[in-house]
Amino acid sequence: MSVTGWVWFFMVVSVASLGIAALFAREVLAADTGTAAMQEIAGAIKEGAEAFLKRQYVTIYSLSLVLAILLFVFYDITKGAQLAWMTVISFFAGAVCSGLAGFSGMFVSIRANLRAASAARTSLNRALQLALRGGAVTGLSVVALSLLGVGLIFIGFGGMHNPKGVPYEIVGFGFGASFVALFAQLGGGIYTKAADVGADLVGKVEAGIPEDDPRNPAVIADLVGDNVGDCAGRGADLFESTAAENIGAMILGVALFGKFGILGIFFPLVARAFGLVASVVGIWMVRLKNDDEDPLAALNRGYLVTSLLATGGFYVAVRYLLQNNLWFFAAGVIGILNSFVFVWITQYYTEYRYRPVLSIAKASVTGSATNIITGLAVSMECTAMPVVAISAAILGSYYCGRMALPGTRGAGLYGTAIATMGMLSTAAYILAMDTFGPITDNAGGIIEMSGAPEEVRKRTDRLDSVGNTTKALTKGYAIGSAALAAFLLFSAYLDEITLLVQQKTGDMTFRFENVDISKPPVFIAALIGAALTFLFSAWAIKAVGRTAQLVIQEVRRQFREDPGIMAGTSKPDYARCVDLVTRGALKAMVAPGLLAVGVPVAVGFIFRYFATAADPTIGAEAVAAVLMVGTISGVLLATMMNNGGGAWDNAKKYIETGELGGKNSEAHKAAVVGDTVGDPFKDTAGPSLHVLIKLLCTVTFVMAPLFL
Repeated sequence: MSVTGWVWFFMVVSVASLGIAALFAREVLAADTGTAAMQEIAGAIKEGAEAFLKRQYVTIYSLSLVLAILLFVFYDITKGAQLAWMTVISFFAGAVCSGLAGFSGMFVSIRANLRAASAARTSLNRALQLALRGGAVTGLSVVALSLLGVGLIFIGFGGMHNPKGVPYEIVGFGFGASFVALFAQLGGGIYTKAADVGADLVGKVEAGIPEDDPRNPAVIADLVGDNVGDCAGRGADLFESTAAENIGAMILGVALFGKFGILGIFFPLVARAFGLVASVVGIWMVRLKNDDEDPLAALNRGYLVTSLLATGGFYVAVRYLLQNNLWFFAAGVIGILNSFVFVWITQYYTEYRYRPVLSIAKASVTGSATNIITGLAVSMECTAMPVVAISAAILGSYYCGRMALPGTRGAGLYGTAIATMGMLSTAAYILAMDTFGPITDNAGGIIEMSGAPEEVRKRTDRLDSVGNTTKALTKGYAIGSAALAAFLLFSAYLDEITLLVQQKTGDMTFRFENVDISKPPVFIAALIGAALTFLFSAWAIKAVGRTAQLVIQEVRRQFREDPGIMAGTSKPDYARCVDLVTRGALKAMVAPGLLAVGVPVAVGFIFRYFATAADPTIGAEAVAAVLMVGTISGVLLATMMNNGGGAWDNAKKYIETGELGGKNSEAHKAAVVGDTVGDPFKDTAGPSLHVLIKLLCTVTFVMAPLFL
């Protein structure tokens, strides 16, 4: 097939995937909407989610506009007006596509919850399919928009005529996507956990009422949070992952232009298109054999089908674009296998069938303190196995790349890029499973609040339990792919500095390849990179705490001033809690986001003045240290928070099954406290660190001329 043919292939697949997402949305929206009581509850969730998202994106795009103006001025001064316009256009394209990806997914999820709840009254299988296909709208839209956006902007900027230069010029697309994703994930994460903590501590611990009880004034805010955090936030997160990885791999493909030509640059986009096709088939395959089957088994079958088809697609792409070099195919298989390993590790540390979660549950018998101590120990322990998996994947794929093209500069790094593509090849299906979680969580809440029969609640509880697992698995998958993508983007940053220095000095033999941590400025910058991830996480967690305090005070006030709420004779003021959390989350998300953008730029700008004739790139080298150590500490901290928070959550759920005294026991109350500690870990700071890791790379890439 010609180059033009492959371009048409990934473009058509992208558009077709958006069309299939629309068909899934149509199927979901055409389903039964249940009773009037169910519709009223779902309407309140929908209204709150849409109001928050609208206010959030007004704030995000206002900040984006300010940043775009600064970018234009910077590039106009340093590189000229043409490149300034190209950078700003690509930045806005990435920002807009990221926003669309998050919004499109949440648009369906806040409607699929009602349909899944209604279907659960008669069929577990139908409820499963509606929830997954509602999630598939997010998954397919995110990956397709990423692929289409990068492809269109590459062609629009003249990539077909200047394929070696344009990949460097479209990195603003990744920066725009990362910038929006960080604030979307931060704001959504603060919202969802502040509402959750407030609802749980007053409702479960103090008032002794069950989860999703309609008497809890914060219950609607809690259900809204599931959508704005886990749907819109995670959609923007994985959008920027795929976009940044596509661009980074295209940049590394430039180094192999002499071997593969433009096909080596297009390979990431073609491979991603095959992953979309595989995901569509996998989603269609999901169905229960009978109502007694574990829904997770059906989802795992779909994931296996998706992975096998993606592997086949990878082989086709390698055969026709990379001259059938099977070493590169092996690198892709390493990435796909690594995603399975991360899923297994996450299951081991977050499911109550295994030792880590059971140890936290047993520690709850002796109180909150021992629950928290054991939970922290499990959180720290769970960082070791992912590091081994990431290290093995990077080393193995790097070796495959070097064996593919012995003696060729950049071949090893291209192998790691292909492994990253392999891990992200199933991203659409993984994101569908992730969005499945909040849809089923909301469905259970709707059933509980509408007073549906107990047997229906048991069906939604089964789906909700699976949804909690899929959300945890997605976080593990996201941090694994973020680590590989960050290594890829770090390599692309080194290439960018090399190119800038060559253009500035005319020395075409110069290579920026080493970061010497024995230099004081570089060592200091590395310390700053490590501290950044901790300070960022602290601000995010404190934001949850401050906003949760407002919710707790409001719920207590309503219970105190209106005894009829607990008696069931009067209705709580749900809207008041929704408004409190909305205002608190939007205000609190700004400072951590600006910290993430400002620190690496400030480090590079300050340390450039330490440059000497013998060491002219010390500013760029200091920024490289921030990236390296920030990525390492960020991966470890995010893994600790994601898995630790998930373990605390499922320890509570294990006790709620009737073990160790069951609901309302002292062990259960201790587990609820532990869960509230873990909530901002796993749903606010942890997921936001995924985005931070890649934002560090994209912002420094775009601002690289400032560091020289």
